Amino acid sequence: IRDDLITLEVMSPDVCDLTLIDLPGIARVPVNGQPQDIGNQIKGLIMKYIEKQETINMVVCPCNTDIVTTEALKLAQEVDPDGKRTIAILTKPDLIDRGTETKILDIVHNKVIPLRKGYIMVKCRGQQQIDDEILLEKAAEMERDFFRTHKHFRCLLEEDKATIKSLAVKLSQHLVSHIKKSLPQLNEQVKKKLWDLRNELKECEAGPPQDPKGAKQFLIKTLTRFNDQIKYLSLGEEITEDNLFVQLREEFRKWNDHLKSTKTFCHQKFRGRELLGFSNYRMFENVLQEHVATLKAPAIKLLNVIKDIILQQFTDVVYQCFQYFPILQNITLNKIYNIQSSQQTKAEERISEQFEMEGMIYTQDHIYLKFLNEISKETISEDQLPIVVQRMSDQLPMMISFFMLKETAQLLSMDMLGLLDGANVSELLSENSDVVRRRRQLQTSLDRLSAAHEALSDFI
Repeated sequence: IRDDLITLEVMSPDVCDLTLIDLPGIARVPVNGQPQDIGNQIKGLIMKYIEKQETINMVVCPCNTDIVTTEALKLAQEVDPDGKRTIAILTKPDLIDRGTETKILDIVHNKVIPLRKGYIMVKCRGQQQIDDEILLEKAAEMERDFFRTHKHFRCLLEEDKATIKSLAVKLSQHLVSHIKKSLPQLNEQVKKKLWDLRNELKECEAGPPQDPKGAKQFLIKTLTRFNDQIKYLSLGEEITEDNLFVQLREEFRKWNDHLKSTKTFCHQKFRGRELLGFSNYRMFENVLQEHVATLKAPAIKLLNVIKDIILQQFTDVVYQCFQYFPILQNITLNKIYNIQSSQQTKAEERISEQFEMEGMIYTQDHIYLKFLNEISKETISEDQLPIVVQRMSDQLPMMISFFMLKETAQLLSMDMLGLLDGANVSELLSENSDVVRRRRQLQTSLDRLSAAHEALSDFI
């Protein structure tokens, strides 16, 4: 059992304008290697089609079986309890038991299981007639003769409730009537689908122009848009879901908290005979230098964390701006990685220089006097590091932001504009084949639905 349709198109001026889907009968016992759940698979396939509100369900039942227990009719009633979309076809009227004709007529006259579209009785060609290659026209005459001469069923011929020809006419009428009732709802569905398709097509963008001049202009606009996004990001003007400066500020806060947590370091074990507040300068210098040196590893760790955050944000911009251009994506990502690597090396060198300078233990006299005046108003403190903490708390974030964000953005923008010099535009703008195919499919669907919407508008 497969969901794929086997389509047969019959074109003739002598046939009705109908689309028929012949669904398989419900099997109960698997044969010839069929799966054990063949019955459930067939039911699932049948339900897939008959539950659609746009369809008319034809339930075929032999006259010589009890229609009340027919499983096909039961399935139709599940999806169409009011019988608005169901018409029953009674076959094999020549095989019924004598004496049951009245019961069959009650069924056809809607007295047993009422259906809005009613019942029609037909007599198809038997296997012998098929083997004898009796033509359809001849079979239609034989069918009509059968009903015309039948004692009980001749009335059905007069009521247009018998013969395949009457069935075809009624199906056409029912289909037209059903379509008219469904047109407003169908029109709304088409409009919604058109809206969705236009949005999907907009997401795929129009694609680069085919002519060289137009393609070059398209590339310039694409690169300019990317550079603008990077610039806005580096200036904090590009507000994203994961805001860059919110993330950076949080990491810088953690760095500041770490510095503050390490300020008090002059414990009693470092004191000599001096009074509290009169530290030995040589001892003070050595301890301070050792302590500052311990902050270098956390500073390098901060640099790596900031680098990863900025790299992720830049990468997101690449995928956003060059979503459909894989070659341009890869070139840009390589540029970002190379620039970031070079900038990280510079930043590490500057951080090392900063820590070497901090080992010199220096500050302006007026700054130190201000610090002494502040702590003299409080209790005498053994804390000798707040000046270094303040300096490192500000300078490290500024240094890292400058090298890893500001300079990286500037260098990247210049490198991207350099792509325009002697660039193979068609190669840079080559799209993913899946994107091209998807855009073509969407455009084809959009054209068809637009035509369908115009046609529907003429009938509503």
